[in-house]
Amino acid sequence: MSVRFSSALALFALSLPIFAAAAQQQPLPKAPAASAGTPSEPAPAAEPVFPKTNPADFTAAAPTKALVNAFLQDLWGFDEDRIWQVQAIQKTQAEGVSKVIILVADKNGKQKPSLVEFFALPDGKHIIAQNDILPFGEHPYAEARAQLQQRADGPYRGSALKDLELVEFADFQCPHCKEAQANMDKLAVDFPKARIVFETFPLPQHPEAERAAAYGACVTKLGGSDAFFSFASAVFDGQAGLDTADGATLTLNSSVAHAGLDPVKVAACASEPATKAAVEAPVILARDLGIHQTPTLMVNGRPVPANAPYPTLKKLIQYQARLDGVSQDAPAN
Repeated sequence: MSVRFSSALALFALSLPIFAAAAQQQPLPKAPAASAGTPSEPAPAAEPVFPKTNPADFTAAAPTKALVNAFLQDLWGFDEDRIWQVQAIQKTQAEGVSKVIILVADKNGKQKPSLVEFFALPDGKHIIAQNDILPFGEHPYAEARAQLQQRADGPYRGSALKDLELVEFADFQCPHCKEAQANMDKLAVDFPKARIVFETFPLPQHPEAERAAAYGACVTKLGGSDAFFSFASAVFDGQAGLDTADGATLTLNSSVAHAGLDPVKVAACASEPATKAAVEAPVILARDLGIHQTPTLMVNGRPVPANAPYPTLKKLIQYQARLDGVSQDAPAN
């Protein structure tokens, strides 16, 4: 399954045009027109002017406007061109559930202001947006980060420390996961002090993905992380071979040999009950974190599509590292 950029995770993680396409559209007051240049020149873009807020639209006691702004700063602060205004925080018929309305735009005036709405739940830790339940608060990804630090034990490259942990959930038979590997290789170069973990997440619509994940688990068990990434690279390169059972056997055995291991031993290991449990563990972790799509990259607990445009992905990782107080100059070990 590819990441759909209209999903809530992508909507809350990436660039403004995504918001404009996915957010509910309502008529908005027009911003004052920018002063025009010469008659033959288009009017220069100007920072949009949001309408004044109405105190009557803030009827809910929680969340506070300050908390919503802190949440949005955590969420969107990586994009220096994005601006927003909390327009309303309203009571609803459901006790303790508040409706939050935000205007979001880009300060260069390239995108028209759009409305983003979500419902804040009574626990103060979650919201409902685009039919998904998402973490909320001043530090919305802290809980997911802690879970990943405890449970994401797949093969890794980079630092043994978990100060900056990038956990990729991917399916060997997913075409978009194959595309994302170019991003992951660049991240390994640009963030040498990060711990970059690969967690296999075989999806049910890919019939050979689970067997590929089992082979990967055994390659890691027998050869370690370096062998796994060599194996994974070969599997993704030969991904078309996974389209049939016979082709998958050839592709997986060839990839095992590429990693310097014995295909017979790995195949035997892949059929063991313990390996089945090893394959199921990251799937359970993904579901506990609310991940349903591949390729998803968790950046210190923050979910983003691993196949996002690389400059955006890099900027977001740098921002999350700053939020978490992670020095990029610290020793790797």
